[in-house]
Amino acid sequence: MKLLEKYILRRVAQMFLTALLPVLAIIWTTQVLARINLVTDTGQSIGAFAQLATLILPTIIPVVMPFALVIGITQSLTAMNNDSELPVIDAAGASRSIILRPILLFALAISLLTLFITNDVQPKVKAAARDMIANAYADLLSTVIEEKNFRKVEEGLYVQISQRLAGRVLKGLFVADYRDPNYTLIYYAREGAVDKTGTALIMHDGEVQRKAPGENVSIVHFDSYAFDLSDLTEQRGKASMRPSDRSLGFLLNPDKNDPDYQARPGAYTAELHKRMTEWLLPFAFALISLVIAGDAKSHREARLHPMVSALVIALLLRWLAFYAANKVENNSAYVYLMYATPLLSGAIAAAMLYRQKQARRRSKLQHAIDTFIASAQARLSGLRGKNSGNGGGV
Repeated sequence: MKLLEKYILRRVAQMFLTALLPVLAIIWTTQVLARINLVTDTGQSIGAFAQLATLILPTIIPVVMPFALVIGITQSLTAMNNDSELPVIDAAGASRSIILRPILLFALAISLLTLFITNDVQPKVKAAARDMIANAYADLLSTVIEEKNFRKVEEGLYVQISQRLAGRVLKGLFVADYRDPNYTLIYYAREGAVDKTGTALIMHDGEVQRKAPGENVSIVHFDSYAFDLSDLTEQRGKASMRPSDRSLGFLLNPDKNDPDYQARPGAYTAELHKRMTEWLLPFAFALISLVIAGDAKSHREARLHPMVSALVIALLLRWLAFYAANKVENNSAYVYLMYATPLLSGAIAAAMLYRQKQARRRSKLQHAIDTFIASAQARLSGLRGKNSGNGGGV
C-alpha cells in the first residue's frame, strides 16, 4: 500500500473509531440500564450484572458500525477537501484508486467483521444472556429477598416476609394466592424456608384461609405445610430459545421437531436471510459515501454537508432492510427486497463511481488536448513573429 493510501486509511479509521465509541457507549448504557431489574428483582451481585452487560455489547456493535463507517468516510474526505488535499491529489494526476482502494478495503474488513459477529458471536452471547436471566429468576427466594415488602411473584400470587435469616430461613411469612378464580388462599406462618431444590416453600406453625365467592371463610391451622413452587421454578428457570439465539448451522438446517421452529418457521427464515444480507450494508454504505464525498469540490459551491446526505441515505436503506426482515415472516416474497437493498444500492453507487472515473478521464484528456493546442498556437505565433521580423529587415 502506497504512502498516500496509508494516510487516507489512517484518517478514515481514526474518524470511524471517534464516531463509533461514543455512540456505542450511549446505546450500550441505555440497554444495560433497561436490565437493571436483574439486580433489583433477583438480588444478583454487581459482578453478575457486569457479566450481563458484557454479553449485551456484541449485539449492538453490528448495528452501529455501518453508520460509524459512513461518518468516518464522509468526514475524512470532506476535511481533506477543505484542506485542499483532494484538489492537490487530482492536480498531481494521481489515480482514482489512491482514494478508493484503502477505503473499500477498510469497508470490506468491517463487513467481514459484521458477518463474524452476527453469525458466530451474537447467537452465543444471546443464548448465554437468556440462560443467565432465567437462572437468576429461577430461585423464588431471591425474588422475595426484600424484607417487609410485598413481592408480586406472578399474576395473582404475592409473597411477603418479615425477616430473612441465614440458612434460607424466613420469618413472618405471608402468601396471597388469587390465581384460581374459584377461591382465594391466604397463608400465614411464623417460620418457613425454601427447600434446596427450590420446588417447595415449607411453612411451619401457621394457618391457611380459604374463601370461595359467596361462601364463608374457612381457616385451617397447620404445624407444617408445603407450598408447591415447581411450576414457577420450571417456568422461570428455562430460557426460551429464539431464532436470533440459534447458530447459523441450525438456521441452514433446522430441526423439524423443534417446538419453536414448528410454531413459527417464518421467523427462522427471516433470521437466516437477515444474517446473509446485513453484513453487506457496510460495504454498500462505503460506496455511497464515496459517491457523495469522494470528489474534490469547490469551497464556493453551496451544498448540503456530505455526511448529512450519506447518513440520510444510509438510514433509509437500513430502515428498508429492517422493514423487509419483519415482513418475511409472513410473506417470503420480501426476501428479494432484503437482498436488493444492499446489492442494488451498492451496484448503483459503483456505477456512479465508474461514471465519475470516466468523466475524470475525459476531463484529463480534454485538458491535455487543450494544452497541446494552446502550445501549438503559441509556437505558430512565435514562428510568424520571427518571419515578420526577418522580412522587415530585408
